[in-house]
Amino acid sequence: MAAEHIYTQYDTDLEAIRAKVLEMGGIVEEQLTDSVSSLINADAKLADSVIKKDERVNDLESEIDEACSEIIAKRSPIASDLRNVLMMLRIITDLERIGDEASKIAKATQRIYEKDLMSKPQTKEIQSIYEKLQYMLRTALNSFARLDVTETVAVLESDKEVDGEYRAYMRQLLTYMLEDPRTISLSLELMFVAKSLERIGDHSKNVSQNVIYTVKGKDVRHSSIKEIKAELKN
Repeated sequence: MAAEHIYTQYDTDLEAIRAKVLEMGGIVEEQLTDSVSSLINADAKLADSVIKKDERVNDLESEIDEACSEIIAKRSPIASDLRNVLMMLRIITDLERIGDEASKIAKATQRIYEKDLMSKPQTKEIQSIYEKLQYMLRTALNSFARLDVTETVAVLESDKEVDGEYRAYMRQLLTYMLEDPRTISLSLELMFVAKSLERIGDHSKNVSQNVIYTVKGKDVRHSSIKEIKAELKN
């Protein structure tokens, strides 16, 4: 009975941590959406709200980190249980960094409109990248919530698409700057935005890779998509 009580308490503690990770993920999703929306709609108030939410994200990271450390110290989990705890520690690091990148986008938005660098944003490319990132982050978090690797490869493939669009957009911005030096200030800010979006894709990919690590017990961070697909079939 004592052992059963210990395992029940362990499961309860673990679920409480998972709930906090999902709460953190929800806030970060909002930050991503609102940061891009603030840029497209010239909404300085929304940009400010993105930056303020980062404080809650940082607090949750600290709370989850402490709770995971306590579980390791008290329960000494092994095998899949340990992988589960380690996955959550890795995931909150990526989520915190996504929040940081969203805040950088919001700050770039504030600079752009404070300096009146553009009256109507040309954000078609940013919108396209954002839509892929929104799918990636949401799918990665859903995979974590269900501990289901079914859609993880789709996230990794989407990251390849994001990287391609990012490189094309950077070339486009460089062309603008060469053709018209008056666009340099704006183009540099948009480059910062694009780089933050590209990094958000990398962190979303990391979340999916960590779900695979937990479910399959295989570290796929340095594996090709073809190798990962083969691993998931086993």
